[in-house]
Amino acid sequence: MTNPMRPGRETPGLPTPPKGWPIGSYGTYAEAQRAVDYLSDQNFTVQDVTIVGVDLMQVERVIGRLTWGKVIGGGVVSGAWLGLFFGLLVSLVVTGAGFAPIVFGLVGGIIFGLISTTIPYAATRGQRDFASTMQLVAGRYDVLCDPRTAEQARDMLSRLAT
Repeated sequence: MTNPMRPGRETPGLPTPPKGWPIGSYGTYAEAQRAVDYLSDQNFTVQDVTIVGVDLMQVERVIGRLTWGKVIGGGVVSGAWLGLFFGLLVSLVVTGAGFAPIVFGLVGGIIFGLISTTIPYAATRGQRDFASTMQLVAGRYDVLCDPRTAEQARDMLSRLAT
């Protein structure tokens, strides 16, 4: 058993700050990923490299207005798919029942879908009548490298820019 109070030992699974020297800074994750891929293509030991998102922002993009019709329709469709899936699974196990498990699964799924979408929507009382998606994005992406090989990596990335 490990002692969490013992100095010099990191607990597995806990977040740790990144270490290394900066070898590049990029405006998008795709650019930072391209830089690391370039290093990999040049047979650089990419195990020494870390991509770090800096100035993190949570971005919520509104994708549309919610109405009772959309909420009910979405609940019916998602519930029907779930119920159909479980009905098919039961029909594979139960022999001689015909289409009864599928029909019961479909009806039960629709009821479950309606309940699971309409109650939370009604609870908002019009305070959130829109659908959205959430993303965590960074203002910039720094590529860090172990100090032993950082200068070599920086030189290689300077060739990528040209």
